[in-house]
Amino acid sequence: MHFDRGSARDADDLPRLLNVNEVAEILGVNVRHVRRLVFESRIPYLKWGRLVRFDPRGIERWLRVSCEPHRKRTVSG
Repeated sequence: MHFDRGSARDADDLPRLLNVNEVAEILGVNVRHVRRLVFESRIPYLKWGRLVRFDPRGIERWLRVSCEPHRKRTVSG
């Protein structure tokens, strides 16, 4: 993907990045849990210095891949 400097159209193509609080709200978990997912590299994130941000498209893909259908376990014996 190539972005020309000063192009308003290119800036409009970029997603609005989410912060930790917003992702926690979307996932229905607390902020501490999201920070743990980041620390364990279990969730896609972007980091600039101390700032942690999330691409909403990346979170959507991560959720789609991470969610597996629940299967009933059979007890053998």
